[in-house]
Amino acid sequence: MDNKLLVIAGPTATGKTALAVDVAELIGGEVVSADSMQVYRGMNIGTAKPTLEEKRGIPHHLIDVVAPDQEYSVAVYQKQARECISQIQTRGKIPVLTGGTGLYIRSVIDDYDFTEVLRDDELRAGLLEEAEKNGSAVLFRRLTEIDSKAAERLHPKDTRRIVRALEVYYLTGKPISASWRLENKEPLYDLVFLGLSMDRQDLYRRIEDRTDSMIIAGFVEEVQGLLDNGYSADLSSMQGLGYKEILAYLSGTVSMEETVALIKRNTRRFAKRQLTWFRRDQRIIWLSAVSPAAVQEAIAFWGGVE
Repeated sequence: MDNKLLVIAGPTATGKTALAVDVAELIGGEVVSADSMQVYRGMNIGTAKPTLEEKRGIPHHLIDVVAPDQEYSVAVYQKQARECISQIQTRGKIPVLTGGTGLYIRSVIDDYDFTEVLRDDELRAGLLEEAEKNGSAVLFRRLTEIDSKAAERLHPKDTRRIVRALEVYYLTGKPISASWRLENKEPLYDLVFLGLSMDRQDLYRRIEDRTDSMIIAGFVEEVQGLLDNGYSADLSSMQGLGYKEILAYLSGTVSMEETVALIKRNTRRFAKRQLTWFRRDQRIIWLSAVSPAAVQEAIAFWGGVE
């Protein structure tokens, strides 16, 4: 069976989905999303999900997989993504894996072993309470001491994942990073790994424009609708970029102007972290996101159109 896989990665707002669709049309591909927020149903505007028009008839997978109150992990994603890729290949099509969640992409193309571990709701609740009382920085420093590899991959304010990493350590006596080991450094697929980049200031302007467009498209109403449908503001999904800022606005703690400014600032910071993550992977072939020839270049690196 043909084991080809095309990956298109890069920071948010660089046009990964549009390029993936363009290329998929030309090489006979199907898109597999690698976005940790697009898996949630009903969270469309804030996650920049492709519309029906933007998909242009190209099948898209692993979008709208779970409800916002359902748990979803990178281990589950890894299993589902690899199954999707295998099915696409069996149909004689080319899987195009695209998104900005670096760990999701790496979990698919490298031999990450997400060992099943126990969970303890009481322990987790205690850690979350400690984080709320003393701040996530206290837990992050503790994680740095016991599992520096995990700490390197987490943001100091990513309370949910910090708590999870500590929970695993306290339950098993082993760092969670031990379950991320790479059994070998060879890719599991016949891989072409492309990345989209652009001038930092141009990217920031694009982020700001997209944020404004999201607000106009009804981002606030989308979040209010989720609350009206019974989804708690405390859910992990509701702490996603943009959603937590809108929730603060809806609670009356910040103005609309402040909310938009915060979303833009936090998205810029997020894009910077994404770029740092992807720059570490030497397999990535970088393309200019604004080049008119980006599609042709992607096709050329892929090996042309059969």
